[in-house]
Formats: sequence, structure tokens, C-alpha cells
Amino acid sequence: MFRRLRRVTMTIRGQITIIILVALVTIVTMGDAVERWARKDLAAPDLENIAEKLNAIAELLGPASPEERQIILTNARRAKWDIELAPAATVSRFVGASSRQSFLDIAAARLFPPDNEPPIGGWQTFLDDRRVIAARVDDSTIVITSGFPDSMLSSAFLGRGPYYFVAFFVLIGFFFIFAIRAITEPIRRIAHAAGVSDITTGSPVFPEQGTIEIVALARALNGMRRRIGLMIEARTRMLRGIGHDLRTPLTRLKLRVERMEESARKDALLSDIDRIESLLVESLNYLRNDYATEMIELVDVASILQTVCSEFADIGHAVRYTGSNRLLARCRPLSITRAVSNLCDNAVKFSGKAEVTMVERPEAVMIVVEDDGPGIPRELRERVLEPFFKSDQSRAEGGFGLGLSIVADIIHSHQGTLELRQRTPRGLSVVLTIPK
Repeated sequence: MFRRLRRVTMTIRGQITIIILVALVTIVTMGDAVERWARKDLAAPDLENIAEKLNAIAELLGPASPEERQIILTNARRAKWDIELAPAATVSRFVGASSRQSFLDIAAARLFPPDNEPPIGGWQTFLDDRRVIAARVDDSTIVITSGFPDSMLSSAFLGRGPYYFVAFFVLIGFFFIFAIRAITEPIRRIAHAAGVSDITTGSPVFPEQGTIEIVALARALNGMRRRIGLMIEARTRMLRGIGHDLRTPLTRLKLRVERMEESARKDALLSDIDRIESLLVESLNYLRNDYATEMIELVDVASILQTVCSEFADIGHAVRYTGSNRLLARCRPLSITRAVSNLCDNAVKFSGKAEVTMVERPEAVMIVVEDDGPGIPRELRERVLEPFFKSDQSRAEGGFGLGLSIVADIIHSHQGTLELRQRTPRGLSVVLTIPK
């Protein structure tokens, strides 16, 4: 029994039911306390009681003679009643609002009218801009009383208003807290964890805790992630196996070709073999995926960029670095080296030179690699980040089109951003932003 009850309370539906029950008890308890305090400390006219007494006075005035009516009115005025007789035609001058009424007064009167039978003209009746209650004496005469405030406070408002007031704030408060703790916050954590998670790591997307519905969602995400990881691992093993198996016959083929006599055919065969080997190396480097398992360290990013530029310059390429000489940030050093090297290699291929710039931001490090080559058309800037996609320029170089894909994966593993921008008048600017 208790186990079943506990399971029900772990569901969103069960928690909403509990909140409603607790809210009802709170509303009744607090509403009653607020009503007693309001009736005790706040002066409010009891319109129902005034109307009942005025009807009693009207019944006395009905059969009375004119002299007796004056006696009744005089005695009523001695009892602090502001009362008078008026012709029945005065009802035509009654209006339902006053120039002195505020919006709250009107709203309270509409929302909390007295429960009893309304008097002539209704509970909201004004004559010459003063609030009145009228009762019929006979066919030609009515009795009118006034002198009570026309504010929002009334016995009807104090009787039901506290419960409405308490109910509004209690329900809003309870469901606001519930929405944050049971729904909004867990879903926000799931969205954040899914956004920064890496398929190649073994950590769960989201801890399986909370309500039954949230736990079921987390388990579904974790299960989907495991299945995707298994499919990626199987694909990677297959491609690695194919690449490894192809290298042995290629090596034998290359040795046999090298034994051939010098000729144009031999040079063409060796060129084709070298190209196939370079494509295999490019594919295996992409599948190696070592940037996902490399540990994040506090390193000097400026030193990494300077080293990359120096290595390209040493072999005759016009690659220049601009930026500070020292900047510490937490990143994967080998992965950042690989990403910037790929970008510099592309820039050198298409323009013959590259400029690497580093800019420090309060929360991030910005690395910009620029060239003055043909650039990338706007409609292809997203697709060139996909593995094995090649634009016309990269296809001419004979690559698999994995350079930018590797860079995008490395930056994603750092929870950073990669942006391709067109330079003026020509060229490409690749902007890498990495959180510190």
C-alpha cells in the first residue's frame, strides 16, 4: 500500500493531485483566518443588513399616515440613519456608477455582489453621485438611505474576497514552485546536458532522477545515446578494418611497380598509389577521433598557434601569426593544434598564404584563420562542414573533404563555435571561438 502510494507521488500527475489537496486545505485555513482579521480590523458596510432594515422601515411606512411617517423617519435619523422619502419617479435618476469610484471599487462590486435579493436599482445604485439603497413604500413613494462609503470594502467582499485572494496566491505559488522543481528545471538540465554531451564519452546524458516521467525521458535519451554510440563504433571499426586491410596490398603493389623499368606508366602508377595512400591516411586520421578522449589542460594557446605557424613557415609557406605572446586557457592542446593546422593547410592550398590571429575575450578565446583565396559560396558554408562533402575547389585537390569536418568536431568537443565568413574583396575567414 505504502509502496504504491509512494509510486503515485513520484509521478507528475500524483504530485499535481497532492498540490491541489494541500492548496485546498491551505486556502480554507488561511482564508478563514484572513476573513476574521478583515472583519475585525476593517470597517465595511453590511449592505445586506442595511437593505433588510430598510425593507422593514418601508413596511412600517407603507400603512402609516403622513404624520406617522414623519415620526418614523425622525426616530430613524436619531439612530444615525441618513434616510428620506422620495417620489417613485426618482428611480429614473438612479445610475450604476459614480465619478468618485475607482477601478478596484467597480471590480470588487461586480465580482463580489451580496447574495440577498437586490434592492431597487441594484446593489450599485447612485443618486446625485452618492451611493444609496432604496426600498418601495407604496406605488408612489420610495424610501432612500445613504451615508455609507462606496469603496470596494463590503461585507460580501470580506466574506469571499479573502478566499479568492488566498487561493490566487497559494495556487500560483504552489504551481510555480512545482513547475520549476518538477518540470522546468529537470527539462532545462536535460537540454543542457544533451547540448554539451559527446557521443564518444561514456558519461550519461542526464542522471535518472526526479519524477517517473522525467526518469523515463532520461532513460530514453541515455538508451538512444548508447544505441547511436554502438552504431558509430561499429561503423568506425568496419572502416578502420577496410583501411588497414587495403594498406598491405597497396604496399606490395608499390614495391612491384618500383621494380619496373623507368617509364611514364611507372610514374603514373606510383602517383595513383600515393594518392590512394594519402586518402586512406586522411580517412583513418578522421576516424581516429583522438580529440574526443584527450584531456582538457591549462595551456598557452598563443604558444600553440606560434608553433603551428612556424612549422608552415619552415617549409616555405607564407603563414603569419598576429596576437599576444601568451594566453592561458583550458583546452585540448593536440586537438587545437590539429584544427589550426588543417585550416592553415587549406588556406595555403587555395591562396598560398594564411594569417592566424588570436583575440582574447572575457569568457572565450577567438582564433581567426584568414586567406585571400576563392572563398566558399554562402550556400555551401554549412555543407562543407559535413564529412566527405567536397566543393569544386577541394575536389580538384583530390581530398576526401574531411579537413573542415575534423575542425568542426574538435570545436564542438570544446563547446565552442565555428563560423565561416567571406572576406572583402575575396578570401575566407574562419573564426573559432573556444570557452576559456
